[in-house]
Amino acid sequence: MEPADIGVKDADKHDDGTLTGEDAAGAGPGAPTLGQVLLAVEELWPESLAENWDEVGLVAGHPSAPVAKVMFAVDPTLTVIEEAIEWGAELLITHHPLLLKGVTSVAATTAKGQAIHRLIESGTALLTVHTNGDSAVGGVSDVLADALGLEGVVPLTAAANGLPEEGIGRVGDLADVMSLGDFAARVFGILPSVAGGVRVSGDKDGLVRRIAVCGGAGDSLFSEVRANNADVYVTADLRHHPASEAREAAVNGRPYLIDVSHFASEWLWLPAAASALGNVLADQGHDVEIQVSTTNSDPWDFILTPG
Repeated sequence: MEPADIGVKDADKHDDGTLTGEDAAGAGPGAPTLGQVLLAVEELWPESLAENWDEVGLVAGHPSAPVAKVMFAVDPTLTVIEEAIEWGAELLITHHPLLLKGVTSVAATTAKGQAIHRLIESGTALLTVHTNGDSAVGGVSDVLADALGLEGVVPLTAAANGLPEEGIGRVGDLADVMSLGDFAARVFGILPSVAGGVRVSGDKDGLVRRIAVCGGAGDSLFSEVRANNADVYVTADLRHHPASEAREAAVNGRPYLIDVSHFASEWLWLPAAASALGNVLADQGHDVEIQVSTTNSDPWDFILTPG
C-alpha cells in the first residue's frame, strides 16, 4: 500500500518545533493552527462517539502552533513517531491511544515516556482518534465494509450518542452469493500484507452473502452478529475461547469466522481519513500536506504453518 499525500505546502521546523520568520511564511497564509485542525477532526470524528472506556483527543501539542504537515498512523510507536519527525510533521494522528491507562510518570526510562519526550522535544503534536473513528460515518468499519463491496450497510451496534448510521461494527450484503473460500480470498486481497495472514473457520464451499465486519478486536459483538443473521463475521484478535464458543453456538455452521490482523483491518481507514481531513481543511481555506505512515506496526514478523 502506498502512502496518501494531500496538499502541496511544506515547512521546516526549528529545533524547538516552532515556525517563525521565513519558515512560517513558507507554511503559507492558509496553514491552520493545531486548534483549527482539532475543530476539523471533531467535525469528522466527534469525541462524543468514543466509548466510555476510551481515551481520545489531544495527547501532546499546543493549540496555537501552526500545522503544515499531518501524518496518519495506526499506532504511536517510537518508529512511527520518528518517521513523523523525520518527515517534518507538526501533527501525528493515530488510531490507537498512547496513554489508554493512567500513568504516574512520563520519564524517558520507558517506551511511552520516550515517546512523549520525542513528541514534545520535536514540537510534534499527537492526537488520538480511536473508537470515535470506529463509530463515525466513514470510519474504520465503514471503510472495511466498502472495500469488501457490501451494500445496505448498517451498524452492528448503535452509538449511544450518535446518528442511526453511527456505531461500532457494520453489517451488509454482498451483491452476489460467494463461497466462503472465495470471500476469504477477497478479504486477504484488500488488506496490507502481514505475517499472520487471514484465518478462517467454516466450510470453504459454504455460501455466504450477509457479512458482518468490525475493524480491530470485535469478539464482544457475537450476539449482535447472530442477531443480524450474518453468514460470516470478519474481525481481528479472535481469542480461542470466544471463537470456540461462537462455533459451538453456530446455526448451520454460521456465522463463519474470518480472523484478520488488528493492524491491517484498521490501516485501511488511514488513506480515507487523510482524504476526509484534507477535504474539510481545504473547504475552510487551509493548505496542509497529509501523509499516511509507511510503517507496518503489526507486532508479528513471521509465522510457521504446517505443510
